[in-house]
Amino acid sequence: MTKSASVTAAESAVKNCYSTWADSYFRDYYTGAAYPPVHVDLVRRLLRDAGTRVLLDAGCGPASMLRGLADMGMDLYGFDLTPEMVEVAKQVVGQFGMPPEHIWQGSVADAASFCSAEMPAVDATICVGVFPHIPESIETDVIGHLRDSVRPGGLVVVEARNQLFGLFTLNRYSYELFSSELIRAQQLRDAGSAEVVDALLEELKQRFRMDIPPVRQGKSGEPGYDQVLSRTHNPFVLKERFEKAGFASVKAHFYHYHCLPPMFEQAAPELFRSASLAMEDPADWRGYFMASAFFVTGTRA
Repeated sequence: MTKSASVTAAESAVKNCYSTWADSYFRDYYTGAAYPPVHVDLVRRLLRDAGTRVLLDAGCGPASMLRGLADMGMDLYGFDLTPEMVEVAKQVVGQFGMPPEHIWQGSVADAASFCSAEMPAVDATICVGVFPHIPESIETDVIGHLRDSVRPGGLVVVEARNQLFGLFTLNRYSYELFSSELIRAQQLRDAGSAEVVDALLEELKQRFRMDIPPVRQGKSGEPGYDQVLSRTHNPFVLKERFEKAGFASVKAHFYHYHCLPPMFEQAAPELFRSASLAMEDPADWRGYFMASAFFVTGTRA
């Protein structure tokens, strides 16, 4: 697949964003985060239940997830878009006795990136932290690449940010969900007076905490996470796309629950953390609204 100019620009911005993050990403999101990385245990269970022997991590970052899987006896491989992330990942897997050739630079937009001369047939492919940065125009292609990367009957595990969480947060995410997906503001403008619609949308903003969450910026002048393409996904829609791509047994698994809208965390941090952790159940229907992230899993037919 030849990349369009917009896809190339999006990838360039993402590489720039993560270029200064390689040394601290694992610490920031896996060991030093206020909320523990419950998704690691979820991925471990999914891979164990699937009997995975050969695993590919598409978008492995600095081997963040692979570090938590290294003790499971699997043959591990991975690639990432950002050169700095790849360099750190090679160093990390070397500490586990893995050849550095098991890690390479690549893009989920390129089918060739999912292949390695040294890699046997893949039992499972995981893709964590990547889908927010994939332009919607190529998402179907990327899902196809993931499907084709595993053997027939193999498992694909994709993580995404939960768009429906915005129905619970009462903040900037809520306004974005209301205006772009539910109201579809541009269509409303086209159907009537743009000035009237814009005035109503400004009034709608007053119902939400538009100052939170704060926009995440870069460390050294590069764009931050919220300044590059960082989409959320509707779990119903993403499941449907997996089914249309030929996956079987497609399921959504929710994680990182919030017992209250996030704005209340500072008022009772210990209660917020303990009660949220107690909610962690990938199959709880409340996850559609009270969990900020989810995995979609499916097997190649």
